[in-house]
Amino acid sequence: MIIEAFADRVAALAEVRASRPEAVAEAAARRVRRGSLLGPNGRLMILAADHPARGSLGAGDRPLAMADRRDLLERLCLALGRPGVDGVLGTPDVIEDLLLLGALDEKVVIGSMNRGGLAGSAFEIDDRFTAYDAPAIAGQGLDGGKMLLRIDDADPATARTLESCARAVSELAAGRLMAMVEPFISRRADGRVRNVLTPDAMTRALAIASGLGTTSAYTWLKVPVVEDMERVMAASTLPALLLGGEVPDDPDAALAGWQRALRLPTVRGLVVGRSLLYPPDDDVARAVDAAVEVLG
Repeated sequence: MIIEAFADRVAALAEVRASRPEAVAEAAARRVRRGSLLGPNGRLMILAADHPARGSLGAGDRPLAMADRRDLLERLCLALGRPGVDGVLGTPDVIEDLLLLGALDEKVVIGSMNRGGLAGSAFEIDDRFTAYDAPAIAGQGLDGGKMLLRIDDADPATARTLESCARAVSELAAGRLMAMVEPFISRRADGRVRNVLTPDAMTRALAIASGLGTTSAYTWLKVPVVEDMERVMAASTLPALLLGGEVPDDPDAALAGWQRALRLPTVRGLVVGRSLLYPPDDDVARAVDAAVEVLG
């Protein structure tokens, strides 16, 4: 997907990274921030690009889709330029690449915080905070931080992740920054961690996530679309964003599911990554535009 002009821009970015590392801080300082978190329609459309740092590189039937950083950046820049796209969620490496490319002015930027539970590892549930922390998010002028909370009742490492997430929620709230919590009830099966996507499991996950930290004033939830969403979302009054998950076999069905869930009062938008950046037909612009349309 890489075109020559964009490849030249990324080559220049790589040169700056090697010769002038201070350029990252300079780009963050001059980034134009937008005045409000929500878009004009009271919704949020955020692109998710924090998968590679957890070793999760696949998208659909492409096991290494996200391994090509130039291609990923081109897709992100294309998507960020589409009308109705409010911002991006990523780890420091991705966010700083986008800053150096000048792609984040007047965009909401959310820093991904705990990427230590590497996909497929024996320690996957131990989701340590290995990326952004709250002081760095505030210092770089980002708009919030996102954390993954997988709760496995059989794995003692869950307690460490719970404690770390609670601390991050409190620290972000102290700076009046969004704390985006993505909670799941998880189980290990056949050596792999699987999220339990039943209404009862998601209801429990949302209830636990809502109570993290010393205040919930700045907490948002990142939630998958499951059956009986009305009952699931009744577990909390906190604002929520719907996640995209894996590249769907039926994109139209996924859009319809988002549209139904967006009618619920606490659901305020979407946080979608692979299903928009790597759609089955590889038409990123069309996939993004279709997702924006369901926001109304």
